[in-house]
Amino acid sequence: MAKKGHPTPRKAKKPATVGTGGHGRKALEGRGPTPKAEDRGWHPAGKRKAAKERLDVARARKGGTGAPKRTARALGKDAEMVTGRNAVLEALRARIPALSLTLATRIEMDDRVRESLTLANRHGVPLLEVPRPELDRVTGPDTVHQGIALTIPAYDYPHPIEMADAALKRTAAPIIVALDGVMDPRNLGAIVRSVAAFGGAGVIVPQRRSAGVNATSWKTSAGAIARTPVAMAANMTQTLKALKDRGFFVVGLDGGATDFVPNADIAAVPLVIVVGSEGKGLSRLVTETCDQILGIPISAKTESLNAGIAASVVLYEVARARFLGRKA
Repeated sequence: MAKKGHPTPRKAKKPATVGTGGHGRKALEGRGPTPKAEDRGWHPAGKRKAAKERLDVARARKGGTGAPKRTARALGKDAEMVTGRNAVLEALRARIPALSLTLATRIEMDDRVRESLTLANRHGVPLLEVPRPELDRVTGPDTVHQGIALTIPAYDYPHPIEMADAALKRTAAPIIVALDGVMDPRNLGAIVRSVAAFGGAGVIVPQRRSAGVNATSWKTSAGAIARTPVAMAANMTQTLKALKDRGFFVVGLDGGATDFVPNADIAAVPLVIVVGSEGKGLSRLVTETCDQILGIPISAKTESLNAGIAASVVLYEVARARFLGRKA
């Protein structure tokens, strides 16, 4: 403590030191933007990216044989994936055309997986083994794949008039089933199966507001789509008119019809059977285009039949009448 009347002594200056070169300022500025998740090796996204890179390297090393070059998601509308052990096995049993069978690495084997592998090898389906995260990515986050997926190509729809002309060359009275507003692919598959069973020539679906050929319809048809064509019409009404010009008799099915299929004399002519949706039935324009509207006699306690069942009943009745006609 300084004595009274004496000035306070000044502190001695610190000797000069070597500077930090701005390191302290850089530390305050931070480390820059956070890297993307896929660029961080410890992050799950980074691990998936690394696995994908290893997979690409392995494919390139093998020359790309035995595996598709693009995933189903990259193919978009060109392919679809059937996932799950039961679904994949059913698809392979039904001889659905397949691009590849994909298995997760170290998948737990059971009888379904073993049979799927056997069928894939027998049918010449390429086998691809990928890490489970990669299979999660290509099948989608909400898909339960159980470690196995089958990639199938998009269906190649023939033109309905070309299909009809080819059928007329094979037989004098072909049968075609046209669907008007049937949205359930399971109904489409069931109808194709019935058409194949009763000697029909094919099925026609409209381009809009209709079920198309996908994994579900393939499975429901039990492989019948492979031998029974499904044509796509840009305009169903115009297509039906063109078929009428070629000699086809067009019959529409309606639950409220007063004429019934068993009483109709339709067995000996080229025939188009038009089936409407379960809810709305046939559209107005299609109804007006039909040559005749027929119903199926059922109990009053039942309001209507499923579209697939209705088509099967009519196909059976026509086939029965043709058989009895030949027999007579």
